[in-house]
Amino acid sequence: MMRDDSAIAWVEGEIVPAREARIPLLDHGFLFGDGVFEGIRVTSAGIFRLEDHMKRLETAGRAVGIEPRDGYARVREIACETTRAWGPREGYLRLIVSRGVGALGIDPDSCPEAAIVCVAAGTVELSAEKEARGLDMITSSLRRPAGDVLDPRVKSLNYLNNVLAKREANLRGADDALVLNALGLVAEASATNVFAIQANRLDTPAVTDGALEGMTRRTVLEIGAELGFEVGERSLGRFDLYAADAVFLTGTRAGLVPVGSLDGSPISQSARPRVREIQSIFETRQVELSVSAG
Repeated sequence: MMRDDSAIAWVEGEIVPAREARIPLLDHGFLFGDGVFEGIRVTSAGIFRLEDHMKRLETAGRAVGIEPRDGYARVREIACETTRAWGPREGYLRLIVSRGVGALGIDPDSCPEAAIVCVAAGTVELSAEKEARGLDMITSSLRRPAGDVLDPRVKSLNYLNNVLAKREANLRGADDALVLNALGLVAEASATNVFAIQANRLDTPAVTDGALEGMTRRTVLEIGAELGFEVGERSLGRFDLYAADAVFLTGTRAGLVPVGSLDGSPISQSARPRVREIQSIFETRQVELSVSAG
């Protein structure tokens, strides 16, 4: 993926081109992945599900003990400031709260004040070929850490597990990786949620199996129920994906993305019209659920 030269960043009270933004070397987010973040969709109408994102960010911050000096209300203001600078166009916000600058060691008490950064960049466009065929996926040899190691509901800055899964997919000539948990059940893709349609069921892995409670995921579940699907969060294995009538991924930056194959075996496309129906409603819903940045 090429660098997005249009990207901007809010750093230390100023909006600058992202390529010029700098953070201190002793920031614990940079040194240790010690922080939390949100990936947020921006539409022509504002910020998608802003309050839901802020609630999730604040909860994650509370879970790891990070509290900005002026509270999360100030973090919300920074997201809005960055969005206003980005303008009324499609985009993606990466809103980061790190533990801040401290000693070179891991002691969190050495960090007197949390640091906030917000980046705005363009969305990811799927090629026409990939839209038609779907992504080629492999099953990663890595496993998603269990909830008693790191709760998947905490969007921490430590994404090494995800990065290595994506690298494995790249090395094996695939577009993305399916990540399983220690029991061999589907958790998610490298950085997106997984959905499967079979007959009139619309299923996605449960949080207890290692899935993130994604905002796009939440919206798709709501839309599925409105369309009459029997929606559910349940344990899925690789067999369930092979047995499905369609499989797709959901993520804030990517939207809804179809899957065409897994480990070299094709995934059915018979329910793709239903996926397109969900996608069409989702595109409208994004605007409807967006909050003006003021």
